[in-house]
Formats: sequence, structure tokens, C-alpha cells
Amino acid sequence: MVKSNQYPQSTSQRQVEFETDFLVIQDLVKAYPSASGDPTVVLDEINLSVGANEFIAIIGHSGCGKSTLLKIVGGLEQATSGAVFLEGNPIKKPGSERMMVFQQYSLLPWLTVRENVRLAVDEVCDRLSPRDRSDLVAEHLAMVNLTAAAAKYPDELSGGMKQRVGIARALAIRPKMLLMDEPFGALDALTRSRLQRQVLDIWERNPQAVMMITHDVDEAIYMADRIVMMTNGPNAHIGEILKVPFEHPRDRSALRESQEYYDLRNHALGFLDSYFEQMAG
Repeated sequence: MVKSNQYPQSTSQRQVEFETDFLVIQDLVKAYPSASGDPTVVLDEINLSVGANEFIAIIGHSGCGKSTLLKIVGGLEQATSGAVFLEGNPIKKPGSERMMVFQQYSLLPWLTVRENVRLAVDEVCDRLSPRDRSDLVAEHLAMVNLTAAAAKYPDELSGGMKQRVGIARALAIRPKMLLMDEPFGALDALTRSRLQRQVLDIWERNPQAVMMITHDVDEAIYMADRIVMMTNGPNAHIGEILKVPFEHPRDRSALRESQEYYDLRNHALGFLDSYFEQMAG
């Protein structure tokens, strides 16, 4: 069992962590003002490191600060104290090296599939020639099997197709890290299963750091290298980190025939159930 990382305090020791860990979240606290005058602490002393090609899943009950943590890593919100470092550099604002995929599709309805992806490429990859940008867009639409739908508008697409556009748009600018906030949460079970596999296929061919929020334990075990389990908020912190022992690529059917899979699943569900009982109590 892997517990949450506690980072050493000396500057020289911390520098070693930054050189060996792609993303380092150091003593992070996030608090908001409240009507009573006492701040409400959402996240309390979060410490976590993520490898350059590691797939991390974060699970926990609603209100535990999962999305807030992801937004801080994305630079969309600032920590109250502590810091987040990417390759040793502090994260202070959004950057093209970190791209987010949300549960809401966030597509511009007046642009086609191709144009939605091209907009991001034009913004970030402005040093490429127009031809190279077009090729980049076409390559990533092909990755998510949307070449035939390139000229369609968002209102002509299913939910799964819209999410694939969002994923293609995020990947097309070649980020170092992909941040996903319940990317499959709004999809039906069959579409969700297919898109999980498709995202893993892409990640296995083009490894990068991924941090994904999910409420689905099975999804976390199927996709992630480690599962970060959050305690309830307020004052949420990392309760436990589970290492997923299965190598990629993974076969969903084979996993479910493994006793190790069920042991891991039951452990994660037991953790969540214990905090659900606290909420109910």
C-alpha cells in the first residue's frame, strides 16, 4: 500500500524531487472566505508527485476538492499556500503544456469539428505553417476516429463524439500533461467503455502525464497506474494512494477474472464507503 508522499524540507532535497518527478504538488492548501469570517479549507496539505508518463486517477466523494485540485494544477485557480511545480517550474497560470478535458464538451457551436480543433492549434502552434497545422488537425481527428465527421457541427454529434472532439483538441497541441475532469461522466455505459479504451490506446502509443478525476472505481482501476483517494471535505486530504499492479495494455475481461482486481476494487470501495458513512452520520 502506498501512502501519500511527504516531501523533505531542505532546498537541496526538494531539488532532487523536482528533477526526478514531472509534477510535484507541495504542501498545497486551498481555502475560501466564509460569511463567518473563518476561511473554509477545501484542500489541506496535499502532497503528491506524478511521473512524466504516469496515469493518475483521483477519486473521492463530492465536495472533497478533486476538481479544485485539478484546476490548480491547470493554473485556473491559485493555491492559498503551498505550490505546484511542473518540471521544477512553479505553476502560476494556464499553459499549453497542460490541457484540460471537461465533462461538459466546451465546443464552439458555430465551428465544425475540424474548426474547433484547428482553433486550438492556431493559438498554440503558430510557428507551424498552415499546411502543417492542417495535417496536425487531421492526424488527431483520425486518432479519435472523427475524420468522417470533420465537417459536422457540434449539434450534429452524439455526446461521445463531442467528447472525442474535446480530446482531439487537447491532444493536438501536444501537451506534456492531460487533465481530465470526469471526461466520461455524461456518457452512456457503452459509449463510456469504448471511449475509455480509445483514450488508453492513444495514451499507450503517445505516453504523457495524465491526471483524471472520476467517481468510478472500475474506471480508475482499468485506466490508471495509481489511484489517489481523497477524504471528505472540508479539510480534505489524500487518505491513501493505491498502486494498480496491472501492466498496460489492459484487457478489461481478463482483469475481471483476476482476484487481485477484486481485492483492489473492494479496498477502494471500502475506503469510499467508510467516508460515505461519515457523511451520512
